[in-house]
Amino acid sequence: MSDKKPFEIAREALKQITARKLLPTPVNYQAVYNEIAGVPNVQPFPEEPLRRIAQSLPARNPGQEKQRSLMEYAIGQRNWAGVQNALVAYAGFITAGTGETGPAPLAPAPGVPALTPEFFEQIARLIEYTRPALGEDDARFQEQLQQVTRALRDPAAEAYKVKALLADFSHRLSFAAEDQAEIRLTLLKLLQLIIENIGELSMDDAWLKGQTDALREVAQPPLTLRRLDDVERRLKDVIFKQKDAKGRALEAQEELRQMLATFIARLSQMVESSSSFQGKIEESVKQIEQAKKIEDIAPVLKEVISATRHMSTESAGVRDELRAMREKTQATEAELVKLHRELDRVSSQARHDTLTGALNRQGLDEAMNREISTVRRKDTPLSVALLDIDNFKKLNDAKGHETGDAALTHLATVARECMRPQDTLARYGGEEFVILLPDTPLDKGVEAMTRLQRELSKRIFLAGSDKVLITFSAGVAQLAAGESGAEAIRRADQAMYLAKRAGKNRVIAA
Repeated sequence: MSDKKPFEIAREALKQITARKLLPTPVNYQAVYNEIAGVPNVQPFPEEPLRRIAQSLPARNPGQEKQRSLMEYAIGQRNWAGVQNALVAYAGFITAGTGETGPAPLAPAPGVPALTPEFFEQIARLIEYTRPALGEDDARFQEQLQQVTRALRDPAAEAYKVKALLADFSHRLSFAAEDQAEIRLTLLKLLQLIIENIGELSMDDAWLKGQTDALREVAQPPLTLRRLDDVERRLKDVIFKQKDAKGRALEAQEELRQMLATFIARLSQMVESSSSFQGKIEESVKQIEQAKKIEDIAPVLKEVISATRHMSTESAGVRDELRAMREKTQATEAELVKLHRELDRVSSQARHDTLTGALNRQGLDEAMNREISTVRRKDTPLSVALLDIDNFKKLNDAKGHETGDAALTHLATVARECMRPQDTLARYGGEEFVILLPDTPLDKGVEAMTRLQRELSKRIFLAGSDKVLITFSAGVAQLAAGESGAEAIRRADQAMYLAKRAGKNRVIAA
């Protein structure tokens, strides 16, 4: 133990760090300080990193769940031996569920109880979390659920009784889950039948195709709230625009009907006037033939001239009115053509995200099918990247949803400017985007996403007068032989979550 005072040791430690050309990190400073002070250099216990590791461990069977809970308990106690034993025992359960028998777990470290109140509380919360998904129709199931959670939270409950209750509850839970899954599948089938029926009944209304396609897309499992919310928002926008355009089209058609009725009325009037005029001419001819003197002809000629003038004036008026009707008809026809084009344009929006202009899920599926066909035909690589904006919820909460929407548009704009013409950008839902990179192997796909990250960091996003750095985490997967597009996206999604856990603003290959 050094006889130097603490401030002298601190000063000497700073000199030594400079002399040894060490980085001035807390770890290096602590090591040099302990060396000068003559005390053991004990590394601090990394509680938070270890806790994140424990939380990321999958629990695919009861053994793994138990060892993960023991590891979290040992971390809380800062017990290295307990952490080590829990990890080793956890590895022994990796083969569980495959038909193989894994090695028996090691006994917990001394002082670490096998079953803790925290562990039972986790089970109780897990059971309560399943309650909304299983409905409340089965009264016996609800009663059993409450009984089990009460037992789990009862400090005086005996373990073997709790185990028996859990076994009975899990048996009934399996039936309840199967019933809910069957109910949801049946409802989806009914919804798809209704959508198909609407499509069959509306074959002449091409503008409905976008809506039915979007509904058919969202009615395919697996269902997520993100997909449902996204399609609901798009459909509301499309329906509003279609309703407005449809109303204007109906008004134009009504004008055409009124003009046609007026034309028929005027035509009938002209026929009647012509018949009357012809009758007057014939009568005048007879009067002229019967005239004996020139004075008898003058009144007849005067009447003929008057009838002719009246007929001419009426014909000119009808002619002008019909010409105006023709011009109005042509203008109405042009308006109808414009409205139909608008309906077609709005209908096509059901394949595009109205906010960012990127393809939506329906458009992505079509693009993915095209790219996979090319891959199979030409034997070329296809990389699939899934991007998720970092801290998007925090940005929404702090700056508002309008700023969040502007951030999504900003990312889509920068992505399109950095992409090649053959690449495809699609909004996967929420703050997630998918980019299809044809003729691109995995390593080049990772490089492309890294370049996009660098470009995004240069393009500062303005939220009002505040500068906000928008970053994203991404996973990249290369389509494997025989793999579907959905499977490739799923692998990219898993890699993206690894990038999130690794600190965000990263790109990880699947």
